[in-house]
Amino acid sequence: MPAAGEPREHTAGTSLPGNQLAAGAARRFLRATLADWTSQGLPEPAGFADRLVDDGTLLASELVTNAVVHAGTAVDVLCRLDLREQPAGLVIEVSDQHPSRVLRGDDHQGCDGREGGRGLQLVAALSDAWGITYRRDRKTVWCRLDLTGSDDERPAPLSAAESERALHRDLRAAEILAPAPPNGTGRRAESDWINRGSLSFLAEASDLLAGQLDEDNVASLATQLLVPRLADWCAVWLYPTDGQPRLSRVWHSSEHRIDGLRTVLEKSPPPQTLLSGAQSWPWPVTDDTWDHGGALAVPLVTGGRAHGALLLGRTGLLGLPDEVIGLVEDFARRVALAIGTARQYARQAMISTVLQRGLLPPAAGRIPGVEHAVVYEPMAGDWVGGDFYDLFPAGDGRWCFALGDVCGSGPEAASLTGIARPVLRLLAREGYGVYDVLDRLNKALADEAATALIGETAAWDGGQARFLSLLYGEILPYAAGHGARCTLASAGHPLPLILGPDGRVRPAASPQMLLGIADDAQYASESFDLAPGDTLLCVTDGVTERRRGHRQFDDDDGLAVVLGGCTGLGAAGVAERIRRAVHDYDVAPPDDDLALLVLQAH
Repeated sequence: MPAAGEPREHTAGTSLPGNQLAAGAARRFLRATLADWTSQGLPEPAGFADRLVDDGTLLASELVTNAVVHAGTAVDVLCRLDLREQPAGLVIEVSDQHPSRVLRGDDHQGCDGREGGRGLQLVAALSDAWGITYRRDRKTVWCRLDLTGSDDERPAPLSAAESERALHRDLRAAEILAPAPPNGTGRRAESDWINRGSLSFLAEASDLLAGQLDEDNVASLATQLLVPRLADWCAVWLYPTDGQPRLSRVWHSSEHRIDGLRTVLEKSPPPQTLLSGAQSWPWPVTDDTWDHGGALAVPLVTGGRAHGALLLGRTGLLGLPDEVIGLVEDFARRVALAIGTARQYARQAMISTVLQRGLLPPAAGRIPGVEHAVVYEPMAGDWVGGDFYDLFPAGDGRWCFALGDVCGSGPEAASLTGIARPVLRLLAREGYGVYDVLDRLNKALADEAATALIGETAAWDGGQARFLSLLYGEILPYAAGHGARCTLASAGHPLPLILGPDGRVRPAASPQMLLGIADDAQYASESFDLAPGDTLLCVTDGVTERRRGHRQFDDDDGLAVVLGGCTGLGAAGVAERIRRAVHDYDVAPPDDDLALLVLQAH
């Protein structure tokens, strides 16, 4: 009993996204919660026996998996240490936001009389009580484990008849997945051991598959998870969105048979119409050099779409037992989900690559008397970068350059980049000067921002994706060996720096307002000579604002210090020195796009 004044109930909760990573996160959360309560002396040192921790972890995983699969929403997980009753109990609640979605499976009633879950036989087998609570906006599936302080004292949750059925249904799967239970444990403990073995396999498989973002890696992992646990050989066929089925991976417990098995299987791909349920499959090798057995074909389907088929076989059997088939079907659903996720990731990566390639300017020619170098690195994992650059001839011997940073990220930022660059080129080739180009581009962006704030495109972060920082300028080379004339302006952008041959560094522009803020803003340009040996460095805030703790790369003129050490380097050497310094500033990778342009007069 809790001491006087001590809380009679302790709770801890978390929210998890509705994806395949949720189950693993739920297991980690439950173990961390129990460890925290144990460190506080709750309920007593013997309260959380190893068996209770293991069972609770499996139950949390199963409840979250059911919520994600059947409801498809984010889930809330709540752990309660209930000291109000004797024995004390651990209660696990998993809630989703789809109260009308009915769980599938065998008809069950919760142990306390409430409507029971379906497809939750393992929850019923391991829990002392469980049930479902429906509310207007959510559905909660809960279970309770009594704290007895001993792994041997907890009463059996199954009746004798239920235990007998579970034993016959799952014995073969348990024999394959786990070692034999200790002698003398009895059928009740043996049934618990069977359930935990099957669910542990599926839980660990889910964790491993969730970390793969390549469909062939998913197929490879799937075959090696099944062989030799459930099968002697396994193969995964993948169905491309356009094209013929492809045999991705083949695995055999005897590795010297893999090549021969692949040759045979490639001749008979499973039909793409195999959309539901496992089906018996002909044993692929008919000669006497191979042992014969039972084979199975299982479709890899998720969201009503077939991604492929899983083939597996086990020697010495005319057909696979029903309990193995059920386990393989559960496993196949997890494989299909992982393949679907990997394909979605691949599509997004392809779109990102195409957009990035389309947003990059064509290769610039050689500027007479001026060497140039560019570094452009979108943030790792982003669809497309918000930074952009351009360098192009504008006629009459002029060369124009731009370095910009869209306020925003992803496809919204990319759309503005796709607008800004051609507008800059058009205005420059029409003969507009630097300040005129900024004035006109600012008015266009300000008009678009006002529209976004009151129109449908307000979803683009309240119109913020219409704001732009820009460094824009033009270079007019002098005769060979005499440098160039440079005119530029900075609108809300990190200021460019000039490195002289003597190692001195000075700013090359004055700060002005960000583009797109006010349509009546007026911009001014500044002109200066780039003498032979002078180097002009232009960067985005991915360089200047690179973080290490509370400090930034450009604190205390950090960029100027690094640039000052580049004396004697060519344009490419300066660009690489700055890039390396930014990356080396912190052990963590950069968390923003990085772009820089170096122009060096000769």
